[in-house]
Amino acid sequence: MNSKEHIKLIEQYGAHHYNPLPVVLAKDEGVWVWDVDGKKYMDMLSSYSALNMGHRHPKIVQAAKDQLDRLNLTSRAYHQDVHGPFAKLLCETAGFEQVLLMNSGAEAVETSVKMARRWGYWKKGVEAGKAEIIVCKGNFHGRTSTVISFSSEELYRDGFGPFMPGFKLVPYNDLDALEHAMTKNTVAFLVEPIQGEAGINVPDAGYLKEARWLCDSHNVLLMTDEIQTGLGRTGKLFCFEYDDIRPDALIVGKALGGGMFPVSGVLASRKLMDVFTPGSHGSTFGANPMACAIGKAAIEVLVEEKLVERSFELGQYLRDRLEAFNSPHVAEVRGKGLLVGVEIKPESGVARPFAEKLAERGILAKETHGTVIRFAPPLVITKDELDWALEQVAEVLK
Repeated sequence: MNSKEHIKLIEQYGAHHYNPLPVVLAKDEGVWVWDVDGKKYMDMLSSYSALNMGHRHPKIVQAAKDQLDRLNLTSRAYHQDVHGPFAKLLCETAGFEQVLLMNSGAEAVETSVKMARRWGYWKKGVEAGKAEIIVCKGNFHGRTSTVISFSSEELYRDGFGPFMPGFKLVPYNDLDALEHAMTKNTVAFLVEPIQGEAGINVPDAGYLKEARWLCDSHNVLLMTDEIQTGLGRTGKLFCFEYDDIRPDALIVGKALGGGMFPVSGVLASRKLMDVFTPGSHGSTFGANPMACAIGKAAIEVLVEEKLVERSFELGQYLRDRLEAFNSPHVAEVRGKGLLVGVEIKPESGVARPFAEKLAERGILAKETHGTVIRFAPPLVITKDELDWALEQVAEVLK
């Protein structure tokens, strides 16, 4: 079947909850993908940062094949021999004592919410049922009923109420608002170091450092959601490192599965993780052998191939080149590492037509928040490949 036939089939039998570009992919390798008609594209989206290590990285593919030949699923009713080595590598790499592994990013966020609330009741002494978590306007932490309860995006909420109480919304990058929102019932501040879905919003330097100080002053947990920004995407292993702080809880996902498998988790100290007791939380597929084998290989690739360093260097190069275009359509270029947003001027319309023009020239990027083109290629991209992409982008933005 050709692309049009595939799209017709999807529209007939699939729910219409996405608005993808009219491209039907059939093959991938590294930073490249091919559609069913044989056209080649460079992936400049990386499945919203799930493909930091590129498409079908040989080491990650081999880890998946080896594990499939040995042991696939046990549930947490038993131990299995891949969980411990993966958990150890992840904790030591990230600098935390323990991890609770789940599958999707939204599950990891839900886990952090439960952890913060129970910590508030058991350790801080908040009155039962009164715990509050502060979040930011423009946040994107997932799409479960709990998570959309604290979204400020009406599209994510419309028709899905009633919503869960216990959350306070404050403006992003506003420390005064954060401090004023804190009360004796505040148990956590949940924040993205860079807001991805909101348009690659980068806060002021020192924002997380001051937030860390406020949380310490009020006995509040700082929980950073690095599902999109973590594991090298922003030019650091984790984006919070730019402010030289440590969160109490770190939420990871997407790239942790090496672009092969859904793997997520919450990392924290042993003292904080102790609020979970047998039977209080769980997941049939969480920490399954396939996830652990693939996740371990993904971290090894990230470290061995120095992808964090590559992201920092090429990210700066990408932003400099985009700014140097002096495009009449571009209001701002912003981001860190290989997570870059190009804001389209109001008089030039929205970002979708630009993304469609890029696809015609073999570049797969995607609009976000209406007016922003997101560029986030796999971290394995070479400078020559990036230069080719920039030539295509320049033609579309000129």
